Amino acid sequence: MLWLKALHLIFMVTWFAGLFYLPRLFVYHAMSDDGISNERFKVMERKLYFGIMTPGMVATWLFGLWMLHSYAWAAYAGSGWLHVKLALLLVLVAYHILCGVWLQAFKQDRNTHSHVYYRWMNEVPVLFLVAIVILAVVRPF
Repeated sequence: MLWLKALHLIFMVTWFAGLFYLPRLFVYHAMSDDGISNERFKVMERKLYFGIMTPGMVATWLFGLWMLHSYAWAAYAGSGWLHVKLALLLVLVAYHILCGVWLQAFKQDRNTHSHVYYRWMNEVPVLFLVAIVILAVVRPF
């Protein structure tokens, strides 16, 4: 079980690294005004989203669900913290998908948001990380 937990955490870190960095790339991309930078950001964003973030998300869920199936659901199904954590993770997946929507908008040169918007959206994963880690480690209820 410790191997599953270790792999789950490794891929969670990978996923969150992308969740932290991709909106930051969107900030800079929204501020760029030349073709070379625009194309460079498109490549960086695509590689980050499809090469790091999405595989990290899938592996995080794979190992997390494996742990749930193996022991965690039987041990913690009655605990509220687990249900809240799982709900937050589903919302985080929606945020991940939203990042993909923004990626496509930039890819098609149809971004409608300012760099300030992406600066604010860059803070969203921090809130999720804090809440999810506290729920998983402290198990407050």
